[in-house]
Amino acid sequence: MKQRVITAVVALAIFIPILIAGGFWIDLAAAVLALIAMSEIFIMRKKIIVSAEALVGGLGVLAVTLPDAALNWLPSGFGRTDLLGVIIALLLILTVTSKNKTSYDDIGVTALSIIYIGTGFHYLAAIRNVKGLEMLMFALLIVWLTDSGAYMFGRAFGKHKLWPAISPNKTWEGSIGGVVVAMIFAAIYIQFFDLGHGMVTMLLIALLLSVWGQMGDLAESALKRYYGVKDSGKILPGHGGILDRFDSLLFVLPMIHWLGLV
Repeated sequence: MKQRVITAVVALAIFIPILIAGGFWIDLAAAVLALIAMSEIFIMRKKIIVSAEALVGGLGVLAVTLPDAALNWLPSGFGRTDLLGVIIALLLILTVTSKNKTSYDDIGVTALSIIYIGTGFHYLAAIRNVKGLEMLMFALLIVWLTDSGAYMFGRAFGKHKLWPAISPNKTWEGSIGGVVVAMIFAAIYIQFFDLGHGMVTMLLIALLLSVWGQMGDLAESALKRYYGVKDSGKILPGHGGILDRFDSLLFVLPMIHWLGLV
């Protein structure tokens, strides 16, 4: 527990100033976090991270994560989607040059990871730089409070397993408790910050984000269970890897864009 607290304090001491600064700094942080998360996918798969597939995968996740301004060097009419198409083609070429040591299944996982990780971290920076700190903090706090509420309610009242085949410690009582805590927070937060929508709309959004974030958590749990690992990485002592800490946010942040909030 002591190690977890120390890691959390240090991480927040670094992360919060970056959130406040925004701009280049959060673009850089998003890119670095995406690269680390991508490396965790390779490590969980027991793949070498110093390889052609990992290099192309890293370029791919950057192509999705980086803001439009960082891609201004591309030729006119050649956009992010085109660049991603080239990345996928390069991955396919690896199946040929490696004589299928890098298989179609391998690059399928890499391509999916590029979209999953890149999209989530792209909107970490985009929400901050386009909509502002208030909207990003709303999303972050919904996720963090859902997680904390689920833990507390699960410990106190948890009896019915939520999805034991994927995450045996989670309970329905904890899940519902997490949503309730997030909703209460949202009602208070909206009183102090104008997010551009009324109370009822934002409470419905908070409900959706809380549930959707828990699905992101379960999806990452399924990934770890499939590869037979406890944590996605070890970069955060006591907390695991970047994917362990951002699993819910990788679902929630794109959803904010899909809902038209940014």
